[in-house]
Amino acid sequence: MALDRQATGLAILRICLGTFFIFEGLGKIRWFMDTSLLASQLAGWLQAVPPESFSHQYLERVAIPGVPYFARLVPLGEVASGLALVAGFWTPLAAFVAFFMALNFQFASGALFKYSFLTSGYGLPVLGAALALAIGGVRLPWSMRSSKSPRATKAPRS
Repeated sequence: MALDRQATGLAILRICLGTFFIFEGLGKIRWFMDTSLLASQLAGWLQAVPPESFSHQYLERVAIPGVPYFARLVPLGEVASGLALVAGFWTPLAAFVAFFMALNFQFASGALFKYSFLTSGYGLPVLGAALALAIGGVRLPWSMRSSKSPRATKAPRS
């Protein structure tokens, strides 16, 4: 029996991305008690993006008015989705939540529309990995929802 290399590779990606999101969320735990930390970050982004941009509109209409909620939801969502990814529990859903949160940060900061987005380790690699797991992260090895650990398949006969 041969190792299912694709599933094993996605499982490794799932665990690494989950660990990343756990520590991103833990770094924002102070937001629970001090929402001004998020508010000042968003205010800085508002000053940095062009006034006619979609990011500026998003910050003014959604993100900044929602600071009291987002300051609590973001760390909670990052830690929860990270733990779910590491454990392999509801991987596609957890990966989609992680993708959506990362996309919101990239969009709000204006980074999504810059060349640097393509070279940032927080940009395309994180979004691509999360989206890949949201699409193909079912029944992976070392998962709570997997029946085999790691999955093995029969090698093709010659």
